[in-house]
Amino acid sequence: MPHPASPRRLAPLGALLLIALAGCAAPASPAVDAPTDPTADTHGEIAGAAELAEPAVGLTSIDGEGRVSHLDLLEETTADLGTVRAPRSMHSDGRYLFAADEAGVSIVDSGVWTWDHVDHFHYYRAESRIVGDVEGDGVAVIATSNSSTTGGTGLFFPQSGEAVLLDTEALSTGEIVETFRLPSVPGAGLVVPAGSYAAVAAGGEVTLHARDGSTVGEPVACADPAGTITTRVGAVIGCQDAALLVTVADERPAVERIPYPAGTTAPRATAFANREGRPTVAAVAEGVGVWMLDTREKSWTLLPTPEPVVQATAVDDRDANLLALTADGRVLVLDGETGALRASTAALVGASLADGQPVALIADQQRAYLSGPAEGLLWELDFADDARVARVFTPERTPLFAAETGR
Repeated sequence: MPHPASPRRLAPLGALLLIALAGCAAPASPAVDAPTDPTADTHGEIAGAAELAEPAVGLTSIDGEGRVSHLDLLEETTADLGTVRAPRSMHSDGRYLFAADEAGVSIVDSGVWTWDHVDHFHYYRAESRIVGDVEGDGVAVIATSNSSTTGGTGLFFPQSGEAVLLDTEALSTGEIVETFRLPSVPGAGLVVPAGSYAAVAAGGEVTLHARDGSTVGEPVACADPAGTITTRVGAVIGCQDAALLVTVADERPAVERIPYPAGTTAPRATAFANREGRPTVAAVAEGVGVWMLDTREKSWTLLPTPEPVVQATAVDDRDANLLALTADGRVLVLDGETGALRASTAALVGASLADGQPVALIADQQRAYLSGPAEGLLWELDFADDARVARVFTPERTPLFAAETGR
């Protein structure tokens, strides 16, 4: 059980933002897509969880020694959640943290989450905990869906080539259940959940699997898989010459290829990011600009940027905001339709980038969050207000990896 610590005082750059969302809020866009996860209508509720009137948004982080902390962004209090093995990488679905090292994956349940019911949302809080470990060989690549109480979570271990699908519903009750563990080709790979199925990308192809591991349909070519994300439309897998979009309709999975524009010479996308669930995602085209992938329209757009960027994430709001991080540590607010510069911060995380530290740039509907391990700080940015720094937090434990949870 977490225990509150002393509040981290905010810097005198802004007042506390209370995220005043009603229990059933309208989505930012009028377009509605079918959910890609199983349709059991539980509204995301699990036994022992309290439903809230607004999201319990926080920043959950892991330091270099594996100590886990949760900063409540509404109360400005910090809780210690326990300790995992020192991580080499980390992935989050907005509730769980999956911390990977050479021996496997440690799973942390932040205890806060949002259930996306397509036309409205439900918010929950439960007991936070260290769920446990999944053994594997090599620093795993992790892929999640938009649901933290149904469907699956995919782990691919590059040294052994083992492809593992975890039962996410079991995770929500504190259990680790492997629905399958399949041998595959060592090297680059992904296990991407999609509804009641999962796509395994390895060895130059993508195969679809049911929950028992059995193969469904025919393989689809995918050279050098890298990068995945789930939107309202489906699950994206990055390949050398295209993105694959995995969807499930009437309990039948399908894979559609979205090739890059003919004649393009820009570097391919290898990592995708967006405001969770939104249909448009962003990826860096190294040295050139930003790729925008619209999973509704099934199309790519290459946006030139004022200067090269090292990270990008699509807010995909009514103003088409696009956030990007420069090599010297500035956050740029760009026009997501033209790439034009709207605003910029000062160089906030230059030391972290120069040291090769893992900087997180996360967008939600109102704010962006930036972590600087070398600086020992977390920033809250109002990207709609000229990239204004709204709050600065100085954690007692310097976060190596950070995620926004409860959203």
